Amino acid sequence: MKRAALVPEFTVPSPERLPDMWPGREVELDGLKAYVRDTPAAAPGAEPAVYVHGLGGSSTNWTDLAGVLAGRLDGQAIDLPGFGYSDPARSYSLAAMASHIVRWVEHSGRGPVHLFGNSMGGAAVVVAAALRPDLVRSLTLISPAMPFLDPRRSLQGPIVPLLLLPNAAKLAARRMSSMEPEALASMVIESCYADPTRYPEQRRLEAIEEARRRHLVPWYAEAYVGSLRGLVSSFLRAYLPGEGSMWKMAARIKAPTLVIAGRQDRLVDIRTAPQVARLIPDSRLMMLEGVGHVAQMEVPRTVARAVFGMLDELQEDKAGRAATQQVATQVRDGVRQRAPRVRMAS
Repeated sequence: MKRAALVPEFTVPSPERLPDMWPGREVELDGLKAYVRDTPAAAPGAEPAVYVHGLGGSSTNWTDLAGVLAGRLDGQAIDLPGFGYSDPARSYSLAAMASHIVRWVEHSGRGPVHLFGNSMGGAAVVVAAALRPDLVRSLTLISPAMPFLDPRRSLQGPIVPLLLLPNAAKLAARRMSSMEPEALASMVIESCYADPTRYPEQRRLEAIEEARRRHLVPWYAEAYVGSLRGLVSSFLRAYLPGEGSMWKMAARIKAPTLVIAGRQDRLVDIRTAPQVARLIPDSRLMMLEGVGHVAQMEVPRTVARAVFGMLDELQEDKAGRAATQQVATQVRDGVRQRAPRVRMAS
């Protein structure tokens, strides 16, 4: 593990205005509707990237960061099953989420990709990267919801015991339906941001519209509760013997990895990110003061500086390997040309 390298701030694009949500489209994937938002590359030579949101989020969580990175990454942000505009899933386990990510990369035909994940999406891409290293160029984890067992470290801790109830989804649906979209959006913003005043008005209005949509989607509460159950189950298995441990999967990751977390994260134990970075062999860590659970939304340009730093490092490594290979080839060819001729004695 090493500290993340940041490119100079003046080298990172600074849009004059916030971009609108990137255009989305429906794609049939394994017989179900999947939804994806495309952030087209703003320059030639851009490499493919896939962005995966967290619990209760959607592809819109990546609007700002994807726009800043568009000069070097051709982005696709997906709605996980049951969230955003995607159809519900048969299973909301973490393994099922990781399988969906793998299937999307395979279906798009763009792999290997630079893979990004926030919160639950961060945990899911860890599993995907461990199982299918051939599909991943690099990994960026933002407040990944990796296992921690102290419920006091999360605002969601008090509701974890309710997951044992068979009608937990109905209770959650009733609770959500009793809240006005404005109140629901404000609750999400306050839990995810260290400083809610940073949340732009344009994004707040978009969040309200998304909260309003959740009232209309009959499976949203089931998706939320099922996904939270899947996360908690993965937490428990992580400390049991067997290959299903999330920590063992993290240690198997081969891709260069950037781990980012906010020190004011109220949803994931802030000790988790350094532990993840210590386990992944080729990792970089950046802890941000005054930032909460969704650094890619709260400080997108700072996150972009770290991403660009890793991309520059990878390019330098690639160029160095190419130069070394070229020298080795020249030396080998030169030795062949200068090979001494053996003269037979008469």
